[in-house]
Amino acid sequence: MLSVVVPVYNVEKTLNRCVESILAQDIDDIEVILVDDGSSDGSSGKCDLWAETDSRIKVIHKENGGLSDARNTGIINARGEYITFVDSDDFLSAGTYCGVMRDMLDNPDCDIVEFPVCRIYKGGKCDSIHFPKKVYDNIEDYWLSAKAYLHTYAWNKIYKRRLFDDVRFPVGKIFEDVCTYPLLLRKVSKVLMSEAGQYNYCYNENGITATDDGSGLEILVDEHWRIYNVLSVKADRKRDYYMHILDMQIAVCRFTGKSPVIDGIKVSLCGLSLRHVIKALILNVFGIRVVCRVFVRRLFVV
Repeated sequence: MLSVVVPVYNVEKTLNRCVESILAQDIDDIEVILVDDGSSDGSSGKCDLWAETDSRIKVIHKENGGLSDARNTGIINARGEYITFVDSDDFLSAGTYCGVMRDMLDNPDCDIVEFPVCRIYKGGKCDSIHFPKKVYDNIEDYWLSAKAYLHTYAWNKIYKRRLFDDVRFPVGKIFEDVCTYPLLLRKVSKVLMSEAGQYNYCYNENGITATDDGSGLEILVDEHWRIYNVLSVKADRKRDYYMHILDMQIAVCRFTGKSPVIDGIKVSLCGLSLRHVIKALILNVFGIRVVCRVFVRRLFVV
């Protein structure tokens, strides 16, 4: 019923914890696809040992092609009616898939179920994202009201496998989730946000996100700006989303020194947070280039 795709690359210290958390889920009809993406440490051997001890595990060894390529390999080999992803340095809380799949099966017209996330940082600090249980049959409303643009992660969702019939993760791109998730949302009729379970994301200070030099943020800005412009709702309805994109644009300007690529749009101040009120005031009066210049130079601390 459920295929779990786990890209594996040089994670011998965390792989056992990840796989154990998947196999401990209270769901029998499951296959776990470990995609060894050309690991050079002991990860490859650990994958094979897991396959020898549990018939639910399938191992694919391949040349290194990156996270997206590994996920795509898993998608091609998945047999389940439903599919999900787990990064090999992360793990699941007990009972997650049982609860989420129950919600999925109770709502057969939903194509994606999204479930809670706990981001775990060095030193044990945790930052949790929880969702009130709700079905969205308007995808633009899901994107804006539920602020789905803040959690486009591939791994805290279970999908109907057919959504990936003609969708793949972009090989060679970082922040590949934000490029892929909107493509999937084009094909769905309903999304369910679930209160069940928890995906535990372990922040890696040496990972791609933490060490980004601004080039990855440029990809995010380009992709989100494209999405912003195709949304059919009025600008006021998209205001919070625009401010989120503006924050990323300022960060790109700070990292790269490049000029902003998004347009300046006058936004309503009503209901904005203090830090966004100041940005919006400068934006409304002086325009996009000035607000980016001001906050790149940190003339205001907000």
